[in-house]
Amino acid sequence: MIVDVHSHAWEYPAHFTDDFRRQARRARAGVEVDLTVRYEDYRRSAPPGTRTVVFGGKARLSGLWVDDDHVARYVAAHPDVLIGFLAVDPTQPGWERELEDGHKRLGLRGVKLMPMYAGFSPDDPRLDPLWYYATRHRLPVLLHTGTTFISQAPLDCTLPRLLDRVAIRFPEAVIVLAHLGHPYEGECVATIRKHPNVYADVSALHYRPFQLYHSLMLVQEYGVWDKVLFGSDYPFTTVNASVEGLRKLNAMLDGTALPRLDAAAVEAMIHRDSLAVLGLSGPAAGS
Repeated sequence: MIVDVHSHAWEYPAHFTDDFRRQARRARAGVEVDLTVRYEDYRRSAPPGTRTVVFGGKARLSGLWVDDDHVARYVAAHPDVLIGFLAVDPTQPGWERELEDGHKRLGLRGVKLMPMYAGFSPDDPRLDPLWYYATRHRLPVLLHTGTTFISQAPLDCTLPRLLDRVAIRFPEAVIVLAHLGHPYEGECVATIRKHPNVYADVSALHYRPFQLYHSLMLVQEYGVWDKVLFGSDYPFTTVNASVEGLRKLNAMLDGTALPRLDAAAVEAMIHRDSLAVLGLSGPAAGS
């Protein structure tokens, strides 16, 4: 079985501002990426039985806003294979209410944060109530870390080292750094190595294969394969394309003396039971 810890649910383009769509053309050489989400498309592009963590996103600064009710409806249509996360934008009034509502009323089982896109630092003490709540209710928190194409999104809010400060204060919080912190993979690896409950995912990295090779070599040399989870970032890419990209990394080294990634470790990552790792394999914890 494959567990994809990083997949989106939204209506495109309804949940995005025109400015976001215009800037998103930087992601693929000036072409607007079709971010339409259809579960049937996702299912066809993933192995049978794939279990998937799904979230929307809230970042008023960048022009993305997906109400948690939309995610809950998407998950409710396929509850045997989908697990929903709520989202909050702590720069906006009422986020504490939305956090509790998404968890208790909608039954969503984790939290998605977009610090850079929303313009906040995840280690800001004003967010301590969020980390207390997530720790108390055993809600894993997955954060975007790494680069973006949005001009107004500040890079200094996305650095993996900021989660080191959070994990020091909240050592029981379960945290996932998305995209291996790309292009700050070194910081990401150093952070996940030192904290038992901090992990990273490899979503949306396979289409930069040489950089991904170097990133996973860092993972290998630091001995943290067990801290890395599989993710796709659908609809930006698919499960099948991500798996294929990971499996092909060593092939591009043919004819060189470069060290190889441990193929067994790559396969173990692809098939890791991330739901168990994140405490999501059983029923939802009580409130």
